[in-house]
Amino acid sequence: MPNQSKSFGQAEETREFDNGRVDLVEIAGNNVGRIHLEPGWKWSDAVKPIANTNSCEVAHVGYAISGKLHVVMDDGSELEINAGEAYEIAPGHDAWVDGNESYEAVEFESLAQYAKG
Repeated sequence: MPNQSKSFGQAEETREFDNGRVDLVEIAGNNVGRIHLEPGWKWSDAVKPIANTNSCEVAHVGYAISGKLHVVMDDGSELEINAGEAYEIAPGHDAWVDGNESYEAVEFESLAQYAKG
């Protein structure tokens, strides 16, 4: 199989929702997604109506490029993800952009089902 590179600027699929979007590319059978969230974005406001679940049921594994994301799990535990950090978030959470800077991250596989009705 030949080597590949793909640009998120020419994503194979883009999903837009209030104050954010997900761009997806496929490399060697793997989904790679970039998520961009503006200040004021909150999962329960922007994506819950699309997902039709009480909380986000996607397991996320990724790397934060910029901004901060505050995560609250269904059990009440909390996590703050900052630029420059790799992260894992289990299913069953709400999240929102913390502060006035946009949040951007890259995730592997997990965004393939995100914000998909």
